Amino acid sequence: MNPATLAIHAGLSDSVPGQPVLSPLVPATSFFADPDAIGFSANDMGDQTPHFYSRWSNPTAETLEQRLAALDGGEAALTFASGMAAISGLFFHMLKAGDHLILSDVCYAGVAELAHETLPEWGIDVTKVDTSSPQAVADAIRPSTRLVHIETPANPILRLADISAIAEIARPQGVKLSVDATMATPIATRPLEFGADFVVHSLTKYACGHGDALGGAVIGKHQALASLRKEALIHFGGAINPFAAWLILRGLETLPMRMAAHQANAAAVTEFLSNHPRVGRVIWPGSPTHPQHELARRQMRNFSGMVSFTADDGPALARRFAERLKLVAYAVSLGKTRSLLFYIPSDDIIRSSFRLNAAAAQSYRDWTGDGTFRLSVGIEDPADIIADLEQALG
Repeated sequence: MNPATLAIHAGLSDSVPGQPVLSPLVPATSFFADPDAIGFSANDMGDQTPHFYSRWSNPTAETLEQRLAALDGGEAALTFASGMAAISGLFFHMLKAGDHLILSDVCYAGVAELAHETLPEWGIDVTKVDTSSPQAVADAIRPSTRLVHIETPANPILRLADISAIAEIARPQGVKLSVDATMATPIATRPLEFGADFVVHSLTKYACGHGDALGGAVIGKHQALASLRKEALIHFGGAINPFAAWLILRGLETLPMRMAAHQANAAAVTEFLSNHPRVGRVIWPGSPTHPQHELARRQMRNFSGMVSFTADDGPALARRFAERLKLVAYAVSLGKTRSLLFYIPSDDIIRSSFRLNAAAAQSYRDWTGDGTFRLSVGIEDPADIIADLEQALG
């Protein structure tokens, strides 16, 4: 089935008279047990173990997992309470004291802070590199390297990483590759097809699409996900709420159509911003002016709705946007039906989250200047989005 069909039908049960047409919400925390099928410990859990306790598995979460695996072309998926729960679970499952992680030096702030502040406390070494350079990844690999984690497009500057090239570097050395494809979604990029071992999504963003549910997911091979379930889900406890899973299932049904609208609107907004005298650099993977546009064309079937741009008077303009925008919300997060905009000062994120050395900090500023406006273009009429931005820009 094609993505638009998978987004609706994957994970649904066979058509049976009297059964619901769509996946039901099952909020139960526990289920009738067969003493011959399951013991009290999760160590007894097998592939055919029925639902027992919702921290282990839940029918609504299971349907969501089946749909996500189908959309990303994976054997299995595992859902979590948030995107950070998914990444934390994957990291702590894959890495132990003495192991080495290679991480994109520009990525979601929560992941950067986890890598800088928490992983070293557990004896895990972290090397930050510009993952837009496969050679930089190759140069950073050590005998103790166990995982490379990249984000493409990278938050917030929309820099890309070549998944195939990095997979070809990591695989022969026995290093696993995980790809955070939250901004791309499986409609744009299916990292497993390019050689990744794991795909990570914050389902809170485009997958849900409506800004009303937190969730995260890891997609990959069945055996690896079964092992991840026992430790990172059951023992760490970051299980998704069934109601959140149900809301995200609803959101996935329209994901292909929403992504088409996000992309079309982002193209229109990019053109407007590129010609506005108060705006400096505009970055969108679908634009020929993006430094990695050719990679975007090879790796993305949809260029997403994320646009970043700069302006000389960033802090003052951020205040102006917060006060004057009426349709576009001055707020964090991304991937909602409503357009969102937020200003990220370069000095602040370099100091607090990324902690870049001088050379890496300069490379970041080459993209952002003193700061970047991260604009998540929604699915409103593009003329209305542009009119709101125009009146706020003045």
